[in-house]
Amino acid sequence: MEIDSVAAGSCSKENQLIYKEWFEFADSDGDGRITGNDAIKFFSMSNLPRPELKQVWAIADSKRQGFLGFKEFIVAMQLVSLAQTGHEISHEVLHSDVDFKNMNPPTMEGLGVLMAKKKHSSKSSDPNGSPTADTSLTAQWFSSKSSKKISLSSVTSIVDGLKRLYIQKLKPLEVAYQFNDFVSPLLTNSDFDAKPMVMLLGQYSTGKTTFIKHLLKTSYPGAHIGPEPTTDRFVVVMSGPDERSIPGNTVAVQADMPFSGLTSFGTAFLSKFECSQMPHPLLEHVTFVDTPGVLSGEKQRTQRAYEFTGVTSWFASKCDLILLLFDPHKLDVSDEFKRVISSLRGHDDKIRVVLNKADQVDTQQLMRVYGALMWSLGKVLNTPEVVRVYIGSFSDKPINESLTGPIGRELFEMEQDDLLSDLKDIPKKACDRRINEFVKRARAAKIHAYIISHLKKEMPAIMGKAKAQQKLIDNLEDVFAKVQREHHLPKGDFPNVEHFREVLSGYNIDKFEKLKPKMLQTVDDMLGYDIPELLKTFGNPYG
Repeated sequence: MEIDSVAAGSCSKENQLIYKEWFEFADSDGDGRITGNDAIKFFSMSNLPRPELKQVWAIADSKRQGFLGFKEFIVAMQLVSLAQTGHEISHEVLHSDVDFKNMNPPTMEGLGVLMAKKKHSSKSSDPNGSPTADTSLTAQWFSSKSSKKISLSSVTSIVDGLKRLYIQKLKPLEVAYQFNDFVSPLLTNSDFDAKPMVMLLGQYSTGKTTFIKHLLKTSYPGAHIGPEPTTDRFVVVMSGPDERSIPGNTVAVQADMPFSGLTSFGTAFLSKFECSQMPHPLLEHVTFVDTPGVLSGEKQRTQRAYEFTGVTSWFASKCDLILLLFDPHKLDVSDEFKRVISSLRGHDDKIRVVLNKADQVDTQQLMRVYGALMWSLGKVLNTPEVVRVYIGSFSDKPINESLTGPIGRELFEMEQDDLLSDLKDIPKKACDRRINEFVKRARAAKIHAYIISHLKKEMPAIMGKAKAQQKLIDNLEDVFAKVQREHHLPKGDFPNVEHFREVLSGYNIDKFEKLKPKMLQTVDDMLGYDIPELLKTFGNPYG
């Protein structure tokens, strides 16, 4: 599977050198990103009408990052060149038979004169060529103690803007009410910069590892396949300079990886976690999470040494897509599988179901299997909407036409195309998903602050504190109901009562913070004004 093998890969070296000079000229602040204002000034020299430039930007910035990197800039320039020669600009043109490699750069009126002036002025002002300052500021925001005020000028993308809003407005609320202990660890720089993730869940031998190998068209370090439970650990398959496996304890402490939050599950889990790195074009866009087979039958009596559902819930909050894999001979939803699916609560929009190895039954049996699967899922997925089920055989083996027949083969191919299309959309929707998760987190942090401050308010001033605390913990459902009514909050946004009670029992409620209206108002302002303004600032500069 390839994700948008765009025109940039077909550009000649000579043209790349030209575009490199143009890119550095257009990049007014030298941060390696061309934002909307830069683009408007530079693209105007093409003399193309505004509607065409709007389409050029929309295609080049397909991930909606709010800026163009060098690769995206090349795509934009090639689209401008096509528009100048009368071609209609659309996504399809990138994959057409146009000879991008030998395409001439576009005509940019007056660009040569402006570049010559800039070179002359830079030589006269700085004859020795002073070194360029490091422009990667966002990593410093999370480590610097004096990062309370971050200049808006240092924000050059939607993700940068979210980082700034988190540090200035949301993180103080999370710290004050210990959100990281109850709900989710504090976010780091790597959490914002991580590539989109896809998690695969299912019983053993439903083809999870084979599915990843099928997409990559090759094996990866640490991959094992067999009819018995072969994957006994969580394996993150991601891009890297060479092929290697990194142990979980090492992965969890690496600042450039978004897995530091997994340390809360302890050494027992980290010994069953590893990162498999390899250079691969697909992994430059998407990271895969392979998981141990969910236990069923007698195997459920075997206790795992770590909180399996807690780990799946943690990954679910980080992932962009969750694939539940079944095969025609393993349709039963075991007790552990039910707990796993329950742990995905709040992430229903990410779930897709894959009925794998569907060529192992004939067409009539497949209809019955599909009906049985939908019935089983209906009992555990608490949603009125019908979940999307992809049917196919996702492996490198040829489809068994002796059972499926030509109609079955055609169906599987169409289903596979639909699933691959869903996967291809992940990088394009990654920025939207990140905004969505950020807003969900902010709302959860607000509700958490209301709960904690309400518990604090219910504690007596002097006598009977221990008794009052135990009563509050025992009647936590009533506390949630009171907070919900008092602040008019949605019931579905409240945390799991049992988990909250378990964590709360280890704290002294009397030490909690009182309600801080100003802090909550700051988060409300962020949701109501700052985020919409950020999206407007880094949207398509042509409207």
